[in-house]
Amino acid sequence: MRTRLRILLRTLVVGIVSAVVGPVALAAAAPTDEIANWNQMLFRAGLVGGTSPLVITRVAAIVQAAVFDAVNGIDPRYAPVHVPPAAPAGASQEAAAAQAAYVILLQLYPTQKSALDARLAVSLASIGTRESSAAIASGIAWGQTVANAILTWRSTDGFTPAPPPFLGGTGVGEWRPTPPAFAPGAAPQFAYMTPWVISAPGQFRPAGPPILTSARYAADFNETKIMGSMSSATRTPDQTIFAWFWASSTASYLWNNVALSLMERARDSSEDDGRHGQHHTSTLENARLLALLNLAIADAAIGCWEAKYTYVFWRPVTAIPLADTDGNPATIADPTWVPLFATPAHPEYPSGHSCVSGAAAGVLARYFGEKTRFGVTSDVMPGVVRSFDSFSKALDEVKNARIFAGIHFRSATNDGETLGASVAGYVLENALQPLAGTH
Repeated sequence: MRTRLRILLRTLVVGIVSAVVGPVALAAAAPTDEIANWNQMLFRAGLVGGTSPLVITRVAAIVQAAVFDAVNGIDPRYAPVHVPPAAPAGASQEAAAAQAAYVILLQLYPTQKSALDARLAVSLASIGTRESSAAIASGIAWGQTVANAILTWRSTDGFTPAPPPFLGGTGVGEWRPTPPAFAPGAAPQFAYMTPWVISAPGQFRPAGPPILTSARYAADFNETKIMGSMSSATRTPDQTIFAWFWASSTASYLWNNVALSLMERARDSSEDDGRHGQHHTSTLENARLLALLNLAIADAAIGCWEAKYTYVFWRPVTAIPLADTDGNPATIADPTWVPLFATPAHPEYPSGHSCVSGAAAGVLARYFGEKTRFGVTSDVMPGVVRSFDSFSKALDEVKNARIFAGIHFRSATNDGETLGASVAGYVLENALQPLAGTH
């Protein structure tokens, strides 16, 4: 169902995007600057290109790393992601950012050249109303240099070549391909890819799923069996809605969209208070926030996949029909059990969405405050808004959504959130740190 939904939306959006020449986005906040415009463009490209929720974590990190290093390289105030500051004096930061994002996206989505060309043309025309042609030309040249360097660096991160198909095992508790597609495990190379900031993929590996004969496993099993069944009489209509909502788009899009809306709110607030150039509003600060956000998400995905392919734990759609083999008298098999929606093709523990959402919320809570009020909108479920008065409440809903969808157990979501939060804390303390004498 989700695949069909994405194909339908992609078909509709292709025509829209080809005609877009302005900073318009589906269900997104008004852009604050070219940093926001190109963040929106990267997720539009991912939607049109059919990029998976996992792979978009890598794409977004590549783009936002290049954008940050391009901007920071002109007026260095922080340690770079990868490219040492070496821009010509007076170069346009926004032109550098636009060119860096454009080059990355064109490399990754060459069939979308016309839409990317149009977006770049509008960006440069807008920048030209406030900066000199010489500054713009220098910015473009520097953005090109940075993008090329980032692409070269990440070309050896282990994403390619893909390993042989992963089929798991048939032992009790082991993951194996799940219905309806019975596809091999998705992207096992993420388990050993080179991280962005953390020291190793398994740096924050969780302890593992509950022992099958434990009371903890029985509690997890029975919760998902009751709440995650397609025919559940216990799940409320709102719980069904938010289960679909959090699966409708990629977690990366959802959290980047939250970041853009909060950046916009902070900018409006600083202007209302007469505080121009306030912390959250500059091109560099916006680029840094989006870089930290997407570096944390990308490393959380790598850490999550390392754990998934270490523990290779079975999914509810396998565990529930085969419960008479698990040795736990508190779990009862139901051979006819079907989850609310199709199970993703990779091992259950930990929950990928919980990992990356834990990382994203960790970064945004540190930046804007844990008790921040915000709404979440999806690029493929227009009109649906989930509203929260804290990041922790949003994470609770994310975790429940995976259980109520019938695709995860509670331990996988809790431990995934913890992994993501740990990655976020590490990234915030070790990446893009202020240079001495600049703050």
